[in-house]
Amino acid sequence: MDHKILETARELIDEVGYPALTIDQVAARAGVGKAAIYRRYASKAEMAFIATVHGQWPPPQPDTGSLHGDLLELARTYHTLLAAPASRHVAPALMSELAVNPELVTRFQDNFQAAELAGLAEIIQRAVARGELARPVDPAIAHLLLIGSHVAALYLFHQHVDDTTVTSLATATTAGLIALADQE
Repeated sequence: MDHKILETARELIDEVGYPALTIDQVAARAGVGKAAIYRRYASKAEMAFIATVHGQWPPPQPDTGSLHGDLLELARTYHTLLAAPASRHVAPALMSELAVNPELVTRFQDNFQAAELAGLAEIIQRAVARGELARPVDPAIAHLLLIGSHVAALYLFHQHVDDTTVTSLATATTAGLIALADQE
């Protein structure tokens, strides 16, 4: 049922756009009751976000053999998801809801952010094992540097983000993590 709801939401977002999307439409086309949708998702924005951005979450963690390579591949994966047309409509709507809904913040942190942080922790641990980082650093800092700056560029500043920008974000994040790990 979850798959059908999310697939239907994606289809409708492509057909009618996020602003015109309704839970009623999703329920009718997916052949489920509205209550089934609301048991799974706190809002239209959360459902649409999961359908468009977090549908394949968390992404597989890259293992390129270097910290920079791993962060670059992860940044490219995030960019593909975050820069998609549907995501450009859905993510800002979710951010608006997060600003006023503490329960949704908790769900977002527990379900999505925790998975992202776990993936970054894995990347950091591999970098420590390879000797690229002197010690582990807080994955939340890596998250802010790599993903937070990407989200800000796309959704707050409405900047064009291309592969050069994505590469620069990964390079800056790598340098920042190395500098943090070298601090005593």
